[in-house]
Order: sequence, then structure tokens, then C-alpha cells
Amino acid sequence: MNGIIGKKIGMTSIFDDAGRNIACTVVEAGPCVVTQVKTEDTDGYTSIQLGFGEAKVKNTTKPMMGHFEKAKTAPKAKLVEFRDFDALSKGLGDIIRVEEIFNQGDLVNAVGTSKGKGFQGVVKRHGFRGVGDQTHGQHNRLRAPGSIGASSFPSRVFKGMRMAGHMGVDRIKVKNLKVLRVFPEKNLILIKGAIPGHNGSIVIIEKKQS
Repeated sequence: MNGIIGKKIGMTSIFDDAGRNIACTVVEAGPCVVTQVKTEDTDGYTSIQLGFGEAKVKNTTKPMMGHFEKAKTAPKAKLVEFRDFDALSKGLGDIIRVEEIFNQGDLVNAVGTSKGKGFQGVVKRHGFRGVGDQTHGQHNRLRAPGSIGASSFPSRVFKGMRMAGHMGVDRIKVKNLKVLRVFPEKNLILIKGAIPGHNGSIVIIEKKQS
């Protein structure tokens, strides 16, 4: 699957030909460096590994420094492997740019890490309504989960019970988003709708197979 690594810049909106205002996400997509090429003969499958973003040498291990030196490139902050990449003619150290993969109107999948929200209750985390009925003596139970299990049988709480807990920082894939604009000179791509993650976070944009 063809794809590229990018950085989420933020959200904006544009007007389409019909004059409708469409919300979209701005992504700095690439340029990415080919840091490894896998083939059927050597690895049993075909793929290429792309690197994006600059990493400090002092924070890079010696094995990874050797990995980057083979590709004759500086250490990269993010490495992602794309299987069955169409541009397998690319070699180590070659640059892949956004205009080589995406065109206006393409459908893509966006993969990112959702914003961390800390420890949250059941109303925010799972959409519970709370106990409610404030006029019936429930002065401090408006956002409480209520009963979570039986007493005598089964005398325990089942696994998977929706309760309060840590929320966010999950890997999320949003499918079938539309590419609205591509700006090759600035390595930018505008994608319709929202993409998971905070501004400045790393995202993976996968092109849908036609």
C-alpha cells in the first residue's frame, strides 16, 4: 500500500466549487527518505521503509546509526514500513514526495495517536448519562456510573466492564478521507475532515487501493 509519513499542522477550511465551506486538516507530508528496501528473495515479501523527521545523533543508537548510514541519510525520528509499495524502483536514500503518491480527489486512510485526556469518568469516557434525577435526593450522583454488578451471583465484576479510567493515547485509523488539495512546493496536503492527534503529532497517510 502506498503511503507517506507526515506531521499534523492543524485544521482550516476551504470553499469548494459549489461555495460550501469544508473543514479540512493540513498535513506536512514528507519528504520521506527510503531507509530500507525489502524483497521476496531476502525477506519473503516486498516493502519499503520510509524515514521522516530529523533525530539527534546523541539520541540514536549505534545499530540505528549504521542503518541510516547504509541509506546515506541523517538519523530519522520516525520509521514506517509500507508493504507492496508501488514505487519499488526506489533505492536506498531516494526521496519520496507527496506529489508522487497523492492527487486531488484520492481517498486515504489516516493513522495517528489520539490526544491524551488523562483519567476520565464514565460520562466522558463511555457516554453514560449519569444517575440523574437531581430533585430526588441525588445531589452528588449526576455523573456517577451507578451499579456495576450483582452481589450474591456472580459475586464479581465481569472483565470489560465500562468504568472510569485512562482515556486517549490510542492508535486510531480514520478511513476513506478525501484529499482536497496538494501543495508540492510546500509538501502540504489538505485532507477533508479531522485526523487523530494533536497539532505537531506524527501521522501516517495511506492511499486507498483503487
